[in-house]
Amino acid sequence: MKAKSFNLKDFLINYGVILVMVILVIFTSIKSPNFLSSSNVLNLLLNMSSRLVIALGIAGCVITAGCDLSAGRMIGLGGCIAGVLLQREDYAGRFFEGGKPMNLLLALVIVMVITAAFGAITGFFIAFLDVPPFISTLAMMEIVYGLNLIFTDATPLGGYVEGYTNLATQGFLGVRWIIWIAIIIGVVSWFIFNMTRHGKYMYAIGANPQAAEVAGVPVRTTLVLIYAKAAAFYGLAGFMLGAKSGGASVNLGLGYEMEAIAACTIGGVSVTGGRGKVSSAIIGVAVFELLKAALQFLGVNANAQWIALGIIIYIAISLDIRKYVAKK
Repeated sequence: MKAKSFNLKDFLINYGVILVMVILVIFTSIKSPNFLSSSNVLNLLLNMSSRLVIALGIAGCVITAGCDLSAGRMIGLGGCIAGVLLQREDYAGRFFEGGKPMNLLLALVIVMVITAAFGAITGFFIAFLDVPPFISTLAMMEIVYGLNLIFTDATPLGGYVEGYTNLATQGFLGVRWIIWIAIIIGVVSWFIFNMTRHGKYMYAIGANPQAAEVAGVPVRTTLVLIYAKAAAFYGLAGFMLGAKSGGASVNLGLGYEMEAIAACTIGGVSVTGGRGKVSSAIIGVAVFELLKAALQFLGVNANAQWIALGIIIYIAISLDIRKYVAKK
């Protein structure tokens, strides 16, 4: 069997962004040796953990050729719900006066169930009423933000129990608990994507929803589950971010949905639907976080960093569309 010849053009189209990132990391580590210090690597991993959970949630939506603009506000809602349930009894600014902090695991379950319910509503409008994902998730973004403002009265939350904040400061086998959570969610997502009927349905819908329906795939039910699962992940990410920062507000997670969509695309989750892996989300989040850190260490103007991130997104999307056209 004849071996496939190496094609430099295809290699650059498929891995060009990652190659540029590797070069940038090497250059930054030479210019600033502290870039690869243990403290900075740990900070990068902590930042990546919550972002990865968000990206894994949004990846399912993107694989079905959809999107989710409500992710950032869902994160804020999840962080605020966790915050009011896990404040210390002796905290002066306690949200529920006279109440006791809830069990950590129970608080997490409540957060994920509530956000999943909102995600299911979004999925219902997309699946059963044919509302475009962009519009449905945009509407839910505004609804969730408004409800969170009313719920918290736009008041920042803090004074958390030690067990909650310890998720970001302590761990197991030298790895912080927040990082372990991201690893577990990554493994669970891989299993769902690759080993379950739901995962096969997801890819079939992304490739061709009409053909999938003819083949017997429960397209509508699957879409509802995808958006509910994604929203549950956003709630979990808000829970993690609250533990890491020691506080929360309605603006927790603002704009994170854009970073997550960009990270998925950079890693190889196709916006045209039907293609993408858990490893795609991991690679994309790593590239995005390394890029942000490298620009900071290189002293690039904070405002100009947004321009660089935007350019990377443009390049990633353009290469993704090019790959899709080439395969047709």
